[in-house]
Amino acid sequence: MKQVIQSPRTGKLAVREVPAPKVTAGHVLVRTRASLISAGTERMSVEFARKSLAGKAKARPDLVRQVLAKARRDGLGATWDAVLARLDEPMPLGYSAAGEVVAVGTGLEGVFRVGQRVAVAGAGLANHAELNVVPRALVAPVPDDVPDEEACFATLAAISLHAVRTLVPGLGDVVAVLGVGLVGQLAVQLLILSGARAVALDYNSGRLDLARRMGAHAALDLADGGVEKAVSALTAGVGCDGILIAAATDSSEPLATAAAIARDRARVCMVGATGTEFPRREFMQKELSLVVSRSYGPGRYDEDFEGRGVKYPVGFVRWTETENLAECVRLMSPALARRLDVAPLISHRFPLDEAEAAYAMVTGAGEPHLGVVLTYGGQPADAAASGARAPGPSFAAPAADPAGKGCVLGVIGAGNFARTVLLPELKKMTGVRLHTVVTRRGASAEKSRQTFGFAHAGADAAAVLENPDINAVLIATRHDSHAELTARALEAGKAVLVEKPLGLDRQQINRVIAARNGSAAFFQVGFNRRFAPMAVTVRDRLRGTEGPKFVLLRVNAGPLPADHWAHAADEGGGRILGEVCHFVDLARFLIGAPIASVLADTGEATGGISDDVTLTLRFADGSLATVAYTALGDMAFGKERIEAYAGGAVFTIDDFRTLVVAEDGRVASRGSRRRQDKGFTGALKAFVDAVAAGGPAPVDEAEVVETSFATIAVLESLRAGGRVDL
Repeated sequence: MKQVIQSPRTGKLAVREVPAPKVTAGHVLVRTRASLISAGTERMSVEFARKSLAGKAKARPDLVRQVLAKARRDGLGATWDAVLARLDEPMPLGYSAAGEVVAVGTGLEGVFRVGQRVAVAGAGLANHAELNVVPRALVAPVPDDVPDEEACFATLAAISLHAVRTLVPGLGDVVAVLGVGLVGQLAVQLLILSGARAVALDYNSGRLDLARRMGAHAALDLADGGVEKAVSALTAGVGCDGILIAAATDSSEPLATAAAIARDRARVCMVGATGTEFPRREFMQKELSLVVSRSYGPGRYDEDFEGRGVKYPVGFVRWTETENLAECVRLMSPALARRLDVAPLISHRFPLDEAEAAYAMVTGAGEPHLGVVLTYGGQPADAAASGARAPGPSFAAPAADPAGKGCVLGVIGAGNFARTVLLPELKKMTGVRLHTVVTRRGASAEKSRQTFGFAHAGADAAAVLENPDINAVLIATRHDSHAELTARALEAGKAVLVEKPLGLDRQQINRVIAARNGSAAFFQVGFNRRFAPMAVTVRDRLRGTEGPKFVLLRVNAGPLPADHWAHAADEGGGRILGEVCHFVDLARFLIGAPIASVLADTGEATGGISDDVTLTLRFADGSLATVAYTALGDMAFGKERIEAYAGGAVFTIDDFRTLVVAEDGRVASRGSRRRQDKGFTGALKAFVDAVAAGGPAPVDEAEVVETSFATIAVLESLRAGGRVDL
């Protein structure tokens, strides 16, 4: 399929051929018929991408602080690699579109139907692309009498509608709209529909004329001056009851204007991106309320609502972003006596193939424009458009490769970790042929194919799992899919390297065990730390000592946002399953004996979650290991410290940069503070070599299963409040 893609590093924009996406549970697959270029928002994104690194840093000092913190924690080399990887990720453009449903994901049967026309929303979801996969919360049915090129305005209209709702205008209120671009024009009409009198203010006479034609009570040119006097005359000296700021400017002038024309105790709502230095004296004297509108409405930026389908109680939240989107397309119907008329807002139409010319106009200072619509031709020549799974790509005959020699690799999932850490190492490695990379977003897959040298790219896991030429699979998707994809790959006779965790519960792990029992292939989990040279050294030294061992693992993990997908029980499983498993496995590796029992405790939850846990592992040989994992620390401090005590010696690994050995009254250290070696290269190399040799697995699979069950036992211990025997 075709999609508009921009490089965040260079700002270069192009229409690319990328693999088509596949519908997933709770989502619909939509064939786009029209999409809207949001001149304000998308122009800012494009202009930011075109800035130099220095320009980007100046524009986003918050990101600079994150980079500096990572550099202190992980070193300059790893930080630079991560920054470049982020800048190299293709950026899809667009967030407001309309089209036809071509496939319905699990859970939405009956909610949507194939062939139904819908409006879709969301950055990174409702892209300028022939096909888009969009979650339920960001989809709204379109009335039969609303054309596609009008329905594609629904997202922008929802932004305006939520801003109007935030102002809470009353019948007859006079509300000023500062800036009558797309969002402002839509707000003018929505205010009129709500019974308010809208006053349009702008420097653009053409847009003011349009607002007047669409029913504005008045349209005032800011360039003429005397706006305060004009508003006073319109309101009998009272001033505006509300002011909606929809301008796009670095200046704080809109806030000053709002203060000048507002009545006492009026409400000011910011929906545009403007300067934020407000005149405190004027705001204080009139006791003005300043609020910022949250995009499409309640639910926006809430991963539980948008991504997982969690509903808000209607008695408390009547107008969510979903309802706002649906209301906007309903209001567009010509059957209504008074309606939201967006047709006059369309200034230009471009075919998708000419998107570059459309953006050149939008980001330039030449031809006047307002609503710029991208149009799409007939049905894409893609089986996915019919709702069926797209067939795998045709594969060239593999190069001569003796039986049992070489690793022909397919990769499922290429997020930031895979692109930053795993794929660069595999690209440099001999003995592995990068065959196919699959991601949910076809554009991301195609970019990874180009960057890392894969022969093929796709958006359906079947392109890897069902391809007989591929004998090995790397799974780097989100946690909830690990076990199922691993099992399917094993059943297809392919060796698997799956990122941790192996599964989110005992049933998922048992699914992998059953698949492994019926397969001649092996699996390995991405427990890379057991391949770190320093860990191997300590393991070897510990096994040369007599008696039990005592190991402490302290992890200063740092916080994740409360709505991060890793916290979701059904998707990430939480940080215990997703990351603490690393340290359970490392303790098992260092001590070298089976885990007998687990005892865990957690700190008080803040923000609804607790990322602070201590757990004690008792081993069959009498050894003990304690893992202390916390999100309460400062990330400028080191992340991981491992201390091992045995036979009168102490071994300390500090962030996998330095190793200190204390024995016989002497202390010796080695390593470098400049760069870590957490064993990623070693783990990948061991997997590739094992595939080439036909097995066995580099790590005893029974031990990996034991580690996985022990991590699940941590949660069971927390629930039961006591020790859990394995």
